[in-house]
Amino acid sequence: MRLLTSIIALLLFASLGACAQESPPPAPAPLPPVIVYKSPSCGCCLAWADHMRSSGFPVEIHDVQDLSPIKAEAGVPAGLGSCHTARVAGYFLEGHVPADDVKQLLARKLRARGLIVPGMVPGSPGMEQGDERQPYDVLLLAEDGSTTVFAHHSD
Repeated sequence: MRLLTSIIALLLFASLGACAQESPPPAPAPLPPVIVYKSPSCGCCLAWADHMRSSGFPVEIHDVQDLSPIKAEAGVPAGLGSCHTARVAGYFLEGHVPADDVKQLLARKLRARGLIVPGMVPGSPGMEQGDERQPYDVLLLAEDGSTTVFAHHSD
């Protein structure tokens, strides 16, 4: 009986040691920085930047007087612009794009110019106004300048 107890104790000790040597799961890769270009007077752009930060993105903000050259470089189609333009990992982000949509774009590694939320939609990130919410689409801007719906947000 003593031999059996010793064997069980030895096996238990060995299994505990093996568990202690297991590697922890790898930490998720850090998110790339978001570089935001905005007008110096825009407060909702700062709120959107805070939304991106709280979702894990490092954010760098540049106040510029004229966003036109940045929007032109991004290829933002006429009538689909917003109050700020950002860059992240080779993509452009126009307007109040939700961080989860940006993460999905990065994970899928789509060949595209970026994502657009046209205008300034109440209820989109950075445009929260109490309980007021409007449905909106996030558009995928293809390399050829065409757009398709990437995500729809209704609440």
